[in-house]
Amino acid sequence: MKEALTESHKFKLWKKNLLANGLTVHDVEEIYTRYRHNGEALFSLLLLNASSPEGDKIPPICFLKGEVVSVMVILIDEATEDKYTLLVKQRRICTGGLLYEPVAGMVDSTDLPHDVAVKEIEEETGLTVDPSAVFQLHEEPYYVSTGTSDEAMYLFYTELRLPMSTIQSYHGRKTGVDHEHEVIWTHIATMDEAKRLITNTNGLLNLYLY
Repeated sequence: MKEALTESHKFKLWKKNLLANGLTVHDVEEIYTRYRHNGEALFSLLLLNASSPEGDKIPPICFLKGEVVSVMVILIDEATEDKYTLLVKQRRICTGGLLYEPVAGMVDSTDLPHDVAVKEIEEETGLTVDPSAVFQLHEEPYYVSTGTSDEAMYLFYTELRLPMSTIQSYHGRKTGVDHEHEVIWTHIATMDEAKRLITNTNGLLNLYLY
């Protein structure tokens, strides 16, 4: 059963932030909402009628997505201390092409971003990591597209020391969650290669902050 958008955690968080920043919300029109397999709102296109504390109208279109995480997975060769990134490769709707990215995922319902980061590492790479070994790179969320979306990004990293043979074994694995329509391939890259391969700004920010 689909939840009402206005009762979803994402909508309530978004509206709470609007009100906390002094906006007067006159009306919100739901244009389109996509739902998860369990009926939970995934993202939504909204038309907002709201005024700022100064009495001005703000741009009306909002792509409601909520909180997301990005995780830089660093694998360190036990023998040489050389560092490698474990990226994921998948087709993205922005171009239709295959893009290389750090592990990433959306924060569902009232889950904590850190818990989601740990879960996404396992789902997208097959690695199981101790939650205490996953570290957040900043306290407050970073906003990906401030003019058109509420998407709030939390950046994390984790480091694992492994034999080189084990590191190589994580290259080219097919992963992903079927009911989320994910078709993902893992990719091992050196740090310099990762700088060239990653083309989304969130991923590059994650890499450089690390």
